[in-house]
Amino acid sequence: MLLLWVLPKKKRESSYKEESKIEKVKQIAILVASQKFVFVAQRAFPQGFRTIDLTTNPNFIEFTPDFIKSEMPFFGRGYSGIGYGGDIGMKFEGKPIEFSIVKAKKTFELNAIVRGESDVYRIMLSISYEGSATLTINSNNRSSISYYGEIFKIEKKKDK
Repeated sequence: MLLLWVLPKKKRESSYKEESKIEKVKQIAILVASQKFVFVAQRAFPQGFRTIDLTTNPNFIEFTPDFIKSEMPFFGRGYSGIGYGGDIGMKFEGKPIEFSIVKAKKTFELNAIVRGESDVYRIMLSISYEGSATLTINSNNRSSISYYGEIFKIEKKKDK
């Protein structure tokens, strides 16, 4: 006689959710350890302004230890070095002067400094173990701005 023990439906669902969460945490840890990923924002939090939805606004910041490229929008105050109507957002690229990733209690903390054409950008990215992240960019010429979003694997560009 064969006896089968079947978990109740609620137990199966929670077990599946836990396994799925554990797998997601492992994938994020591998991605962060590779030091090559892209952050895509869903919301912007400019100083002194309302939260701005970015889900329909293309944006990203690509991280590698040797090169950082930012195509992030900017909302806030410019102090100097920005001509009237000439604001191009937080768009910069370059080899980081500093680049480090440290594992904290519940997050991974990335800190980098990149020198742009006419500014220096201090970048702090706090990544949760599930992949959501908060990005803060400080600049000499603009007010600080924060973004909330997620990190992803960098997709290879396809040649046409």
